[in-house]
Amino acid sequence: MDSMRKKEKEHGGCTTQFCFFCAMKEPDSFKRRATLATCFKQMPLRDDQENVLVLSSLWHIAMTHPDDQEFPNLGIFECMARLIHKGIKDQSSRWLQKHQNIYIPYYAAHVIGSYTMNRVEFAKIAAESGVIPPLLELLRGKMSWVEQRVAVRALGHLASYEKTFKLVADYEEEMVRLAMELASTCVNVVYASFVGVKDKSKRLKYHCDLVTRGIGGLEMENSKAEEWASQLQCWSLYILNCFACKQRPLALKLICKQEFLRELCGMWGGLLANHASPAGIGLIRILCYSKYGRRKVAESKEVIERLCNLSRSSDDWQYMGIDCLLLLLKDADTRYNVIDISALFLIDLVELRSLGDHRSNLGETIAKTVLLDYKQRKSNKNEALEELWSLIERSKKERVLLSGEIWEERRVLVDLIKQEANHLFCKGEVEEALIKYSEALALCPIRLRKERMVLYSNRAQCQLLLRDPDSAIRDTTRALCLSSPANSHGKSLWRRSQAYDMKGLTRESLMDCVMFINGCIKSEKSSQRVKIPYYAARMISKQMDATWIFATARSTMATSQVKKVQESEGNKGNNEGGNHNQQENHDEMMKILMENKGLSTILEEPLMRNMVKEGSSRRKQERTRRM
Repeated sequence: MDSMRKKEKEHGGCTTQFCFFCAMKEPDSFKRRATLATCFKQMPLRDDQENVLVLSSLWHIAMTHPDDQEFPNLGIFECMARLIHKGIKDQSSRWLQKHQNIYIPYYAAHVIGSYTMNRVEFAKIAAESGVIPPLLELLRGKMSWVEQRVAVRALGHLASYEKTFKLVADYEEEMVRLAMELASTCVNVVYASFVGVKDKSKRLKYHCDLVTRGIGGLEMENSKAEEWASQLQCWSLYILNCFACKQRPLALKLICKQEFLRELCGMWGGLLANHASPAGIGLIRILCYSKYGRRKVAESKEVIERLCNLSRSSDDWQYMGIDCLLLLLKDADTRYNVIDISALFLIDLVELRSLGDHRSNLGETIAKTVLLDYKQRKSNKNEALEELWSLIERSKKERVLLSGEIWEERRVLVDLIKQEANHLFCKGEVEEALIKYSEALALCPIRLRKERMVLYSNRAQCQLLLRDPDSAIRDTTRALCLSSPANSHGKSLWRRSQAYDMKGLTRESLMDCVMFINGCIKSEKSSQRVKIPYYAARMISKQMDATWIFATARSTMATSQVKKVQESEGNKGNNEGGNHNQQENHDEMMKILMENKGLSTILEEPLMRNMVKEGSSRRKQERTRRM
């Protein structure tokens, strides 16, 4: 009794044996470490409310001091593994429902992931402490997507180190299959079980608490859930990256299934959530470094087309798309599967000098790779290759034949033709203007990059008005390659954004529009108030909605709900004629939706005037200009 009172006096009335919080206050470091080690051993055996408070504190310490070696050396990993195992094992009982124990598996997995994030020695201790099996149980979905997120994060860290990879690889087949399934389905699961549940009272309370830390309403919950869904997908892909980097035959065989490769193209880190991850394209690039991976990627026409579109975009991962295509073209076994498609896209990039910090002399590398065996296969006609060869030959001749005076004469002549083309365009004679821009480009010396950039961009505007988005994309891409730095010419970005919108390539359109707006903001830095063009704001709004990470899941859920309503109405109704009319109306509605996907393409404001009919009044023109 006396000892109990003494303890209460020393620790503020605490009577818990081996109390974590009391141990943290212990001034004697030896006693502190001994008590903490005992605390970690006893914690999984106890059944009181303090466990959740301790786990929450450990989570905070692991997040703020992930390199501190004290807890990892005292047995924290074994403790966390046992707690996760207990949570999974005792789901049938009421342990998880008592004392807020439902939070414990999440915090335990998070602590493991935080400590193993940067330190290989901590990862080795964790793996040897037996954390992999319980984390794998969470990855199997024994609890929910919230726990899967922290489990896949921790396993990804363990798989990334050479010293711990072998222990992770013992579960290779199952882990790869689970990571693939999670990457493919997690977005739909998060939407169906959380974001798509509009009634907050029907959402799991502990999910809401963990997502927002108990702060914020429905909007914040949805925003964080979007970020977490993106992280869950990207971290699942990270595990697959770890196995693919090792070029392990079993993992490559599983990952390189055609259906999954096609799905990878749609896995995007996102513009707001987890934008720093290359997501699906990053894994495809890793696969292209292996012989087997290149062969499987080259077999998918859809994947090649997505890589080609990425190579001609202003996406941060543009260089990865180019890398993949170059790797496929350098391999004799895959070159002739992709050359016909990829050459049409890569030819527009041959004048690209550099691409950020990633590549220098990139255009020259592209040209050499595309023309690798052009002379040997000259008999097999390919218009793109012939055009590229002509461009290179023309550049060589100009360097030899054209003197300084001739250069200047050509510049003046090109400028006169451009002015004539501009005049024709302003008169509304778009086709004639296009011909003149083409004439100016044919005469303009290769080294006059700025002049050719403007000509390509102006010709692209003509092609937009003539509803030829493919040609517009080609010309704007060439203009952006000639700009300095690359992808910085505002008008070309906006015009290519419209062209991509015409083709339904929403992600590419969005990225170009974002770059265009960034350029507008930088150009108006001196002014206090930055004005974003209304047409660009509309395009951003449209494409953000179309590329939203939950867009497909939302559409799927909406379709499912419509079917349920139709089925219930069909069961209730006995009038066959009424049902027939309903079906006709539904078919007509679907036909309209298919013909009018989203908003109509938004044309650049000044060009609206050129599209007004000659008989229109001045007032009508002014009203059109304000639209």
